[in-house]
Amino acid sequence: MRKKTVWAGLLLLGACLVAACGDNGESQAQQHLQKAEQALTEGKYNEAKLQIDSIRTQYPKAFEARKKGIGLMQQIDLAEQQRSLSYLDSTLAVQQQLVAEAKEGLVLEKDTAYQEVGNYFHPGQTVERTLYRSFLRGQVDEKGNMTLTSIYWGERHAHHHAVKVVAKDATFAETPASEDVYESENVGWKTEKADYPLGKDGGVIAFIAMNHGVQTMKAHYIGERSYVINVRPEDSEAIVKLYKLSQALTALEQTKKEREEALRKIAFVERKMKENNK
Repeated sequence: MRKKTVWAGLLLLGACLVAACGDNGESQAQQHLQKAEQALTEGKYNEAKLQIDSIRTQYPKAFEARKKGIGLMQQIDLAEQQRSLSYLDSTLAVQQQLVAEAKEGLVLEKDTAYQEVGNYFHPGQTVERTLYRSFLRGQVDEKGNMTLTSIYWGERHAHHHAVKVVAKDATFAETPASEDVYESENVGWKTEKADYPLGKDGGVIAFIAMNHGVQTMKAHYIGERSYVINVRPEDSEAIVKLYKLSQALTALEQTKKEREEALRKIAFVERKMKENNK
């Protein structure tokens, strides 16, 4: 009797093993699939991905579950991008308002005949308001790229190519040599302009913003001849205002790029899902 019991047990174990082999882990994989579907419904995308990864790694022969897992993973990707798009849309609305506020009091100079992108200036620093004086000018294009320009005007050329801004407490910031220098002469008077794009300005723009309204500053023109000016409060104020616009526009442009990328990914996933459903 005992031998029969042992033999029956072995037969039952063998049957279970055969069933497991025939199942290829499909039933266990389906359990992970159900958990992934539930996690997706609850918006727990990372958890859903982990469940699908478990199917891939633990049940390589559970072909039916793996196939469904691929489709579910596409649904997860789509849901993630749609959530990202919703967030970016709300962020975009806030940033557009910040840009509108930052533009207040500034003027946009743009000749649509030959300019695709115009430049914002402070009204106190437009060409017609700044003839015949040396000063630091700021400008920001419509994409958010800011440029600081050191402008020199005098009877003798300074042949300057950089500028060092020194605060009253002796702290300072200095630009590297400008890659864009322009010199001209009119009726004996010399004009020089040197541009320093934000990021290649040696931190001068941020330095001016930090010290504006706190302490006085001087600008030392660096070139063949020494030349120093006081940075007028109205000029530093203009640079600060343009700096804020640059930051707002740059953030806005970055969000627009991220939104376009999210839309591309959504279109790609939707196309793949249609292909798989054929």
